[in-house]
Amino acid sequence: MKVLLINGSPHVKGNTALALAEMERVFQQEGIESEIIQIGSKAVRGCIACMHCKEHGKCVFDDEVNRIAPLFEAADGMVVASPVYYASANATLIALLDRLFYSTPFDKTMKVGASVAVCRRGGASATFDELNKYFTIAGMPVAASQYWNSVHGRGQGEAARDEEGLQTMRTLARNMAVLMKAIALGKETYGLPEKEAWTPTHFIR
Repeated sequence: MKVLLINGSPHVKGNTALALAEMERVFQQEGIESEIIQIGSKAVRGCIACMHCKEHGKCVFDDEVNRIAPLFEAADGMVVASPVYYASANATLIALLDRLFYSTPFDKTMKVGASVAVCRRGGASATFDELNKYFTIAGMPVAASQYWNSVHGRGQGEAARDEEGLQTMRTLARNMAVLMKAIALGKETYGLPEKEAWTPTHFIR
């Protein structure tokens, strides 16, 4: 099994990386392969709604989005982590997720998702909610922990002093590991949920 961890911070060795490393250690203990991808400092532009992906199966901008897409498809779960900027996630991360989830044609149903917010003081809950919406629109179960998935720290390495936050990360990783394993067993027995044809409607009609 494999889980993909996306670090939305521009700081390679910052507090967001510290939180993900805590989860990665648990995944290793659980026998789950993991890969951390740093994108917070990459040049990732936003979606321009050109619909190129609907015809070609990939985004028109050949950057980190198209590189991560096959890794996402092969993974059983995804963790998305971000520092908090104005009660929101890093803009680079949001641009990547908008395009990654929209441009990829593969079925994401029953891949397990989890989001993590890292902040100095406030805005973690809003960022946590913002990131979870990518999973819930794609049929991905969201893993839970013992508290909202947040870690606190401002300066580099300060999050190491947030004992409850790091415990929340470990609990999240354990819960996510169990959920991914249970879903894998369920697929063997029951398969994926039946899909209905999409019935799109608009508010004006």
